[in-house]
Amino acid sequence: MNYRKLGRTNFEISEIGFGAWGIGGKQWLGNDDEESLTSLRRAIDLGVNLIDTALAYGDGHSERLTGRVVRETGHKVHVATKVPPKNNIWPVKPGDPIGDVFPYDHIMLSAEQSLRNLGLETIDLLQLHTWTAEWAARDEWRRAFEDLKRTGKIRATGISLRSHLPESGVDAIRTGLIDALQVLYNIFDQSPERELFPLCQKENIGVLARVPLDEGGLTGTIDVNTTFPAGDFRAGYFRGDRKKELVRRLSALRADLAPDASLPETALRFCISHPAVSTVIPGMRKPKHVETNTAVSDLGPLPAATLAILRRHTWDRSFY
Repeated sequence: MNYRKLGRTNFEISEIGFGAWGIGGKQWLGNDDEESLTSLRRAIDLGVNLIDTALAYGDGHSERLTGRVVRETGHKVHVATKVPPKNNIWPVKPGDPIGDVFPYDHIMLSAEQSLRNLGLETIDLLQLHTWTAEWAARDEWRRAFEDLKRTGKIRATGISLRSHLPESGVDAIRTGLIDALQVLYNIFDQSPERELFPLCQKENIGVLARVPLDEGGLTGTIDVNTTFPAGDFRAGYFRGDRKKELVRRLSALRADLAPDASLPETALRFCISHPAVSTVIPGMRKPKHVETNTAVSDLGPLPAATLAILRRHTWDRSFY
């Protein structure tokens, strides 16, 4: 496993992190806690030292599983978690009042609840779980982050940007109060490269690249006949004709790659090929996925020629 600095923090984090949404047990179905715990432990054994969870993932269930494994391991593991919107509405829309979403007291109380769920004294990275650019100048989140840092409840602060709107983080970076940003970034959505990533590099802001496999779309395992359990998040994400369009896009992508190229491997290597990315956080609910994904770090960035091919496969759309 290779390690990178998380921006201006002193955290040396694994370039393959553990995305813990899927182990929350409510929106991604078909897993059990023992398998989730085994996956977490295996990831740490293989060098993963960044776990990204959230209070909203299974109403704290993901945090509780994460905390259990972090407390029992003898390795240093950095935990990132997130404050949910008070109104429980995702995504935030421009014009939504910050008082309805992230008032000061809500941020403080959510941080305390996450600490209880995790069973830890300090959260390494606390992020707001949604964001709109107009909040950058507001005082509520600034005071909360400053007070939580001052009291030692958190070590670093961040924002999880709305999917497919990476430019919404630019003003937040310029406040000087943000240590890291989490952003959707994959072969299909390369938009963070235009404005966000250059600014992150200039200001030394950490980047957590999420959804590197397009919620499973870039694993190559979904076709037009794929079904998901009732209530599973993916049933909505890939509804209607979306699977048909996905298959068409994947066919074109595969035709441009070497015959023996692994699609998920290529997708993860695409993310770590950009120097702005501190870590990529695929969901890894099964030990076999942990082993496959963590091995990508040893392969390193993709060749320039392959990256040039992948530039042709951007896809301007949102399935959320």
